[in-house]
This record gives sequence, structure tokens and C-alpha cells, in this order.
Amino acid sequence: MKRYLGLDLGTKTVGVAITDRSNTIIFPHTTIRFPREAYDEAIEKLKEIIAQEDITDVVIGLPKNMDGTLGFASQRTLNFIPKLEALGVEVFTVDERLTSVEAERILHDNNLKSKEFKDKVDMEAATLILESYLRSIS
Repeated sequence: MKRYLGLDLGTKTVGVAITDRSNTIIFPHTTIRFPREAYDEAIEKLKEIIAQEDITDVVIGLPKNMDGTLGFASQRTLNFIPKLEALGVEVFTVDERLTSVEAERILHDNNLKSKEFKDKVDMEAATLILESYLRSIS
């Protein structure tokens, strides 16, 4: 059975969300921190999560410009995808425009304190990315 992982990739963090075993509930999982653009470190940590959680499919946000074109951030994500595929998972992209803004709004509405807020925004964005993908395939 498939099991999904959602990712919000940044230059120093990657937010991670995961489905339950029945793929009906999505949970924020963790935020992986790594030195700026040290993506191999992020891959090593993701490799552990993928193995521990029996992940088969990864959904990663593809940042697009507001006009729908691909920019520098998109290229970073496109370069990261082969590293994920090398872990033996199938990788899908989702347009992530405004997911971080929506994640911040959700966390703000839940009255999170600033330290908690900063720690959770990437996980919440990953949750929204994964939710968007699962809605699109159902």
C-alpha cells in the first residue's frame, strides 16, 4: 500500500508531513535543518524517515512565480528530485504558491508563540502541499 510524505524545501530547512497508514490523515512530522544548501544532509535524514515509515511516494512543493513561470527556487527543487528518486520513492510535484503564507495564517490563527511559530511553519506548509496533492488524485 502507498504511503505519502510531503516536503516543503527551503535553503536551510525542509518541512516534512506524513500520512497515516490509511492515507486519510496528514500529520506535520518534523522540520529538518541543515547548513545552507547542504541538501545531501537533508537527503540522509529523509532516507531515515522514508525507511522507518515505509514511504512509497513523496510530494514536494514546486515554487512558481505568481505568473506561473519557474524561477531560481523551482530549479533548486528540480535538482533535489533526483536525489529523492535515488531513495527508491516515486516523486510528485505540487504548485506551492502561497502555501507558506497560508501556513503562517493557520499558525497565527492558532495563537502560536513566535518560537513555536518559526519551528512549525515549514511542517505546516508541507502538510498543505501533501493535502493539495491527495485532493487532486481523489
